[in-house]
Amino acid sequence: MGAAYYRAESESGDHVDDPSEDALFVLIDELNDSDNTFVVIQPDEDDPAWFTSVAVLNEGGYEVVRREHDVVTETSIDRIARDLTIWMAARDFPGRHTQHTSNF
Repeated sequence: MGAAYYRAESESGDHVDDPSEDALFVLIDELNDSDNTFVVIQPDEDDPAWFTSVAVLNEGGYEVVRREHDVVTETSIDRIARDLTIWMAARDFPGRHTQHTSNF
């Protein structure tokens, strides 16, 4: 069974279905500048509508790319994992129920 929403996969082949912020932190923390240089997160479907990736920079830190070509550099893995978790939660997933709020 695949991911309900999205899947994170590193260059080394490690993957996590529907990763939590902590799981993203671990995947990013395990990146290096030789054989595991990036992790890609995208919906677990053919031809996904969006993706995001995190890659190790030679000069230190990480490059975070979102499908909208929003590219930033960051040194805090904690901040990257938190920001990506929030960003992915806002993505549209076909068949996912939307949460409605009401004012009483």
